[in-house]
Amino acid sequence: MYISQLSLTSFRSYAQADVHLAPGINVLIGPNGVGKTNIVESIGYLANLASHRVSNDAPLLNFGAERALIRGTVHRGSQTTTLEVEITSGKLNRARINRANPVRAREILGLVRTVLFAPEDLSLVKGDPSHRRKFLDELLVALHPVEAGTKSDYERIVKQRNALLKSIRGKSKLSSSQENTLRAWDLQLATCGARLIRGRLDVLMLIRPYMQAAYADLADGAKDARAIYRSSLESESDENSLPAASLEELNQEEIQELLLNAIEANRSRELDRGISLFGPHRDDLALILGPTPAKGYASHGETWSFALALRLAAYRVFGDDDPRPGSGPILILDDVFAELDTTRRDRLAHIVAGAEQVLVTAAVAEDVPEALKGHFFQVSPGQVVDA
Repeated sequence: MYISQLSLTSFRSYAQADVHLAPGINVLIGPNGVGKTNIVESIGYLANLASHRVSNDAPLLNFGAERALIRGTVHRGSQTTTLEVEITSGKLNRARINRANPVRAREILGLVRTVLFAPEDLSLVKGDPSHRRKFLDELLVALHPVEAGTKSDYERIVKQRNALLKSIRGKSKLSSSQENTLRAWDLQLATCGARLIRGRLDVLMLIRPYMQAAYADLADGAKDARAIYRSSLESESDENSLPAASLEELNQEEIQELLLNAIEANRSRELDRGISLFGPHRDDLALILGPTPAKGYASHGETWSFALALRLAAYRVFGDDDPRPGSGPILILDDVFAELDTTRRDRLAHIVAGAEQVLVTAAVAEDVPEALKGHFFQVSPGQVVDA
């Protein structure tokens, strides 16, 4: 797939910008800070309704603006669709499909797919577990947009259950009403959480072989790259404990039962701390390189290779999910080549060069490998023009 026209209104540094993109390779050149990343960030937002740079929408609005607008014309196989997202400060975002009446923003999920490589990807390896959970969840939602509702519901459940736990924290005895309310939240957390965990495990099983192969291609196969789902259930010291490998073999109902058992067995701990101790919000994706964890042990080059391998794996999974001609995801490489040595730079370039649309940002043209020299745009503050 590819985007042929992108229009931004009051988005980031752009009061108004209209960019005409082509299939194949598009390269945005300009000094740091002029707005190259803002362009590709907007395309990523059309795909995921989230930024790869910030955790909330407020910074996406042009200073002083009450709303921002992203509009893109997306070509997927023989189908052409115009997508529009309105980001409004302090309100729910709205979307339009082919200029029809506004719908909930999540209705456009899945209509455009992107795989974005960026310096922030180092946090997939070096950062806290939230970055790795986000990686799995975004891929899950991209493959199955209905799971956006599961993720949203789960976040609401945890927030409200935590509020209840804090309100009764330290109490030696609960009233029947408090006990019944807490048990109701227990069931909701376990039900929704089990679905999210099972979805993450399914995604992990899809990406694992591609990740291993991509790392071997990028790093000459010097070490094996592995990824293991680490559940909060593993922290249990009683009969609820289980090896990570066996979790992948369980169905949603079995995972739900494990969660309920863990919550029940640790009621006093949760009441003492006032937080929910079990569930996908406490899980992690352990990345292993050779015999050691990648985090804290991998070199800078190995860390980059692992992060790139995860993204390349997502690209391959998208291809498997929709193998029709012209349906592959848009690849975005945001200022990554300046960080890579020559060998990794050339290998990555040759791997991605065959995608239907590739968007590359770089400070200078010399940072772009020969395999990715395509249609050039010059970016200056608030403006994007053909070079």
